[in-house]
Amino acid sequence: MKLNREILRLAVPSILANITVPLVGMVDIAVVGHLGAGGGISGAAFIGGISVGTMLFDLLYWNFGFLRTGTGGLTAQAYGRLKAGLPVRSLSVASPRTLPSSGTPNAPGEAFSGAPGAKSAINAPGEAFPGAPGANSARFAPEIASILGRAMRIAMLSGLALIVLQWVVVQLAFLVVQCSPEVRTLATRYFYIRIWAAPATLSLFALKGWFIGLQDSLRPMLIDLWVNGVNMLLSVLLSFGLVLPAGGLLPTLGPGLVAAAGGILPTLGPGLVAAAGGILPTLGPGPVAAAGVAGGGHTLIPALGFAGVAWGTVIAQWTGLLLALLVARKYLSLNHLLRILCSFCVEDCTEYTDNQKVTSHPSAGVSAKDSATAGHRPSFFTLNRDLFLRSVGMIAVYIGFTVLSARLGDLMLAVSTILMKLLMIFSYFTDGFAYAGEALTGRFIGERSPDGVRSTVRGTFCWGFGLAAVFMLLYGLGSTPLFRLMTSDLAVVQAGRQFIPWLLLMPLIGCPAFTWDGVFIGATASKDLRNSTLLCAVGFFAVWLGGQWWASGSLGIGSMQPETGLHILMAAYFMHLAIRAVYLTLRYKPAVLRPLI
Repeated sequence: MKLNREILRLAVPSILANITVPLVGMVDIAVVGHLGAGGGISGAAFIGGISVGTMLFDLLYWNFGFLRTGTGGLTAQAYGRLKAGLPVRSLSVASPRTLPSSGTPNAPGEAFSGAPGAKSAINAPGEAFPGAPGANSARFAPEIASILGRAMRIAMLSGLALIVLQWVVVQLAFLVVQCSPEVRTLATRYFYIRIWAAPATLSLFALKGWFIGLQDSLRPMLIDLWVNGVNMLLSVLLSFGLVLPAGGLLPTLGPGLVAAAGGILPTLGPGLVAAAGGILPTLGPGPVAAAGVAGGGHTLIPALGFAGVAWGTVIAQWTGLLLALLVARKYLSLNHLLRILCSFCVEDCTEYTDNQKVTSHPSAGVSAKDSATAGHRPSFFTLNRDLFLRSVGMIAVYIGFTVLSARLGDLMLAVSTILMKLLMIFSYFTDGFAYAGEALTGRFIGERSPDGVRSTVRGTFCWGFGLAAVFMLLYGLGSTPLFRLMTSDLAVVQAGRQFIPWLLLMPLIGCPAFTWDGVFIGATASKDLRNSTLLCAVGFFAVWLGGQWWASGSLGIGSMQPETGLHILMAAYFMHLAIRAVYLTLRYKPAVLRPLI
């Protein structure tokens, strides 16, 4: 029962944060969809530009997912070792001082510091860790801080590299992505603005993983809610602008409409809006209110049009990073936080090697077996290399799905896009339990507790399959209404009916695939994660090619019916999930449990 509370404590905040992610995309599309045609660019082109631009960043940032997953697994294990007083990896900290124990281990789920009134947890290198369970705890504090330090340095340097190489990235991206000249121009404009948030975005990946590793999903939720909320608000304000007339604030709502204290004010024609205090001229394409009210109004926020959506994201990401660093002070002293942000010492980046020496203190009471097995985890860079290759395999599947569905015609492309959006709703929820499994598995591995790992796996799977049952009911009863919610095109709704049974498979097959991901990430079993994803990518394309051959007698679309092609594509997608689930199930005992026994 206590473990179930821990799972929910970690999962629920992550779920709440996840469900805000699609809201940002919906608001961005709604904003650009109401900008109106201008400069020879249609409203559809605005929507296409934001969609393609967002897709470019999704594909780009997916490659850096290891900054969250790798950091989370390593931190969770370090947290577990701290609580159990087990041996630590040798750190390049000069002359660590071994201090007496300052307390007893925290209760499961408690933060190792940062409780109201508690002193900052990590001080100068070598100082004792508050609440640590033994003299050996003096060496744990720098380990946990250095994990974040390495991840933050990689994030910042990678973000700066993306800014420098932004032109090259765009040119390479559009070798694959095909779109109209108008959409390409808008997407490129969006990319060149939003890329300036890359260092902040990647740093937030690292910080989120670090917090989750510390068994804290509440602070990442608050940070995500802040970032997404600010993003949505600024996208509206910066795109449409905000004017301050004599009677109050007037934000524009779309073509022909301006909000005012007395109700909705209609526009009088191109460039003019009626208001109680006079005429408000608009600037640029769309109904953006500007200065010039007869009663003395002035522009409070200038209208940026399409670019406002991108700038809203940039500001939201950087303010989110600032908030995350302020929150991190619950765990880190200001001195150590500054060292993490500013230090680029080579010795700090090479603290972990492939053959890591394990040091322990006589008072820690750990066996030689524990010391030996604790040193056989992957190094920081080996772990991230494997997780990067895992990301490449996943990107290949999702890009392949989009590209192949586009070859089936506009109708099947629309159906497949809606199907994928509905499938991803389940993943937003089940990822919360995957995060809980990641944090608890890493912690119990750090504590050298195989029983704790087994209990975590049982608990997360029970909650995951319970959630799967709810979503099977939702998909079974609500698929057609959900299709109608996503589109008013009756042809798309009608064509989508025959694919509804595929939605019912998602909870059954997706639940074990996603849940095992969390367990293996917490165990830092990166080799198996890498292999499972590369195998499932091979399986995806094998099923697609085999299905094409069966349906049309060739490896081309040929005479194959578009509906048949989409059925084959859905079968290929679920085959990739099934391969992940089966492979990781078979590798659970040898890769996760056996090193602990």
